[in-house]
Amino acid sequence: MKAAEKTEDIVQVDRHQLTITNVNKIYFPKDKITKGDVIAYYDMMAPVILPYLKDRPLSLKRNPNGITDKGFYHKDAGENAPKYVKVYPEFSPSSNKTVDYIVCNNKATLIYLANLGCIEMNPWNSTTRSADKPSYMIIDIDPSPKNTFDQVITVAQAVQEVMTNAGAIAYPKTSGATGIHVYMPLGNKYDYEIVREFGRIVATMVNEMLPGMTSIERSLKKRGNKIYIDFLQNSKGQTLASAYSLRPRDGATVSTPLLWKEVKAGLHPSQFTIHNIQKRVKKLGDLFFMVLKEGNNLKTCLKNLGY
Repeated sequence: MKAAEKTEDIVQVDRHQLTITNVNKIYFPKDKITKGDVIAYYDMMAPVILPYLKDRPLSLKRNPNGITDKGFYHKDAGENAPKYVKVYPEFSPSSNKTVDYIVCNNKATLIYLANLGCIEMNPWNSTTRSADKPSYMIIDIDPSPKNTFDQVITVAQAVQEVMTNAGAIAYPKTSGATGIHVYMPLGNKYDYEIVREFGRIVATMVNEMLPGMTSIERSLKKRGNKIYIDFLQNSKGQTLASAYSLRPRDGATVSTPLLWKEVKAGLHPSQFTIHNIQKRVKKLGDLFFMVLKEGNNLKTCLKNLGY
């Protein structure tokens, strides 16, 4: 599929017809990247990103007026979603209603979402087939504006050390913004409460290794300028940017899976963008695919950590 230079165009994606609009609208002004470029990115990357979205309810960051606009989050499919868009109904206590979450199981849905101005794709940690049991445990290394990315790397290396001591296999990726995410595959074997408690243990150990640099305090005021080791992302309905998702930031950065040997001083999220991620995947393959395949044993990991 190619986005045409028209205000509106009908394109065929698999067996479905989609109306694509305003492809020349500028989404990233400093980089002169258009809505059409974003749609083309997701069209090109569909085979790589779809496995990380499949069967997972989404929280979508929409910036239909580009990244200089604040944008908004979109969860409910609404009445106008096409038939090829799968939905997952789930009662939301915060809004006191059932939300029909969009689930992106095919390329047509991915392009439909990109056309809505969804630059960032945020999937649940669990799937609709096992909604209460996440596929992985996540440690979100979230710096304050005062931290450097080299400090983020130091914390990621400490997370790797704890994981190694636990005998666990884990995989890092850039958030695409300022942090690093570490994913520990679990194969949908444990419920969120157990997974979150293991995340708390890992985060606490890292905090004890780097007390002057890190915090596990949720309160911004209490953690000050320290790097937040966020284990509370391991809760039903919480979301982070998917692997290979664009981020609505200058440079059109991409949340990019890494080799652990790349997690060293000098690395920066700005190195991975809409312009070069396809070349990287072609060279290295999908470094994250085992996140959906493997399943660490938490009982063994806890024993190895002395619990």
